[in-house]
This record gives sequence, structure tokens and C-alpha cells, in this order.
Amino acid sequence: MLKFEVIPVTPFAQNATLVWCDETLEAAIIDAGGEVSRLLKAVNSKNLKLTKLLLTHGHLDHAGGAADLKAQVEVPILGPHQADQFWLDGLGEQSRMFNFPTAQPFTPNQWLEDGDKVQLGNSTLQVIHCPGHTPGHVVFYDAASKMAQVGDVLFAGSIGRTDFPQSNHQDLINSIKNKLFPLGDDVEFIPGHGPNSTFGEERRSNPFVGSSQFG
Repeated sequence: MLKFEVIPVTPFAQNATLVWCDETLEAAIIDAGGEVSRLLKAVNSKNLKLTKLLLTHGHLDHAGGAADLKAQVEVPILGPHQADQFWLDGLGEQSRMFNFPTAQPFTPNQWLEDGDKVQLGNSTLQVIHCPGHTPGHVVFYDAASKMAQVGDVLFAGSIGRTDFPQSNHQDLINSIKNKLFPLGDDVEFIPGHGPNSTFGEERRSNPFVGSSQFG
């Protein structure tokens, strides 16, 4: 079974997630946005073996620490979808814009496609391409624990911004309604910022995509 620990990092309080197989202790970090030493401390405190880094999308607060972390622990970076290459190419510019520590542009070891599977010990994460917030955004879903890591697609009571280059509001709505909600009301999700929620709660009450918007 997969276990999760959310570690907020960067001035944007981005939810980096340490995820590991409790049988093999193989671990991954999803969205290593920064504060690399803090993330490594969390890995070491649990005696885990970090085997890969996973990215939902290419924004600085989610990907800014990935290249540094990879250099320190020599593990591959997987994701996001290749449509976010331009965001990863611009990490240096993003870091200067927000006065973050300099983030180096990079290309992941593997781009991820809708339907791909990422193995972590004895557990499997399903990859779901959910464009809208960025064109290459992906979600990681663990069916066994009914847990999804959704990045900046969906939040408790809100949805991702779509005022960035190559964002698309309708694509975002379609991703949520047609790809995430059908996974089940009982699926809990970890958003890129803020508290966890469930797809059922957001389907019922989220003012942007919930049933309440229809009266």
C-alpha cells in the first residue's frame, strides 16, 4: 500500500508529496518545487529509498527543485507531459521573476502520456493527462488507496488558474469532470496547494465545477 506525506515548500506553500510503498520502502517525491534539503530530510527520517521524482506540471513552485534534487541523489525525473516543455525551459526566467533561488531548465528522463503507469515498489500509479492549467499537466492516481495527486487542476473549493500561456479554461473543466470525477466520489485528492478534499465533495459543492452551480 502507498503511504503519503505532504510537505509544503516554497513561498507559495506548494504541496510537495513524499510517497512510498510501505512494503519495499521505495519512495518518490511528487512536485519537488524547492527546499531540497527539507525534502531529503523527510526521506531519510523514514529510512526510505528515493527512486524517482514525479512532476505534475512545469511551473516553478512544482518543478523548481527537481534538477537540484536529481543531481544530489541521481534518480530520474518522470513527467509531466511533453506539452509543458516550454515551462521547464523557462524555469530560470520564472525563478528570477518571483525572486526564487535560481532553477535550472531541464528535460525529464521520461515524458508521461495519458494511460502510462509508474511503478513504485509493489504499487502502481496511473497517469492521467489533465490539460487546462497547463497543456502538459498530469495527475497521479493510486487506485488501491483511492488517492490522487492532482497538482493545480483542482483544489478544495476552487480550480486551477487558466490565465497563463497555453492555459485553457474549458480544457480544465473537461479534465475535472470527464477524467477526475468519474474515478469516484470516495477518492481523496492532494492538491498543489491547500487542504485535501474528495472528488465527491467537490462534485457536490465546488462553485466552479460542482452540481451547486446549476442550482
